[in-house]
Amino acid sequence: MKNQNTLFVVEGFPFIFAALILTVVVAVSLYIYAPKAMPYVTIPLIILTLFVIAFFRNPDRTIPGDPKAVVSPADGKIIEIVRVQEKSFLNAEAIKISVFMSVFNVHVNRVPMAGKIIKAKYFPGKFFVASLDKASSENERNALVIENKGGVKILVVQIAGIVARRIVCYAVEGDTIEKGIRFGLIRFGSRLDLYLPVDSEIKVSLGDKVKGGETVMGVLP
Repeated sequence: MKNQNTLFVVEGFPFIFAALILTVVVAVSLYIYAPKAMPYVTIPLIILTLFVIAFFRNPDRTIPGDPKAVVSPADGKIIEIVRVQEKSFLNAEAIKISVFMSVFNVHVNRVPMAGKIIKAKYFPGKFFVASLDKASSENERNALVIENKGGVKILVVQIAGIVARRIVCYAVEGDTIEKGIRFGLIRFGSRLDLYLPVDSEIKVSLGDKVKGGETVMGVLP
């Protein structure tokens, strides 16, 4: 899969280059034709460029070795932990843990559990604020069901938000994947929902800040 050993995700290169070129062109033009206005225009452009570069960063993470430990699929804040009846894919009760990613978080998504992708499905939808409950069922989203060697199934759902308009997923149905590897991203603010078996030992609480591929969300039975 893409972006396993890159400093920035390749999908961000066009945005980074565009911001850099715009900043340089404007700075040079102002230096020649309107030097007094140069700081007032170029400083905001430099800040914007730095933001774009930071948004598409792709840091390495230390993946927990415990095979029963399920890691966070994303960087962000825990906004919901609730027991639900998951009818679309698992057809069972599950514990849903929702991670909200602001525009300042790393937006690379990571595989929460090693196993095989037995189901992958994309849903077109709306673009409500990702922190709202209805975003889980009504927003544009992409779902992956992962089954490990022991037959345990979990569900991870990428959900677009009010600003995020592009879900990227490299994983496809039938792939065998390792825990913690990058499997996609969502551009400019979004949410991921993780569904674990109800008898899992949950290791996070509401409001916790988590790191994708590193923070243990729960331990499987």
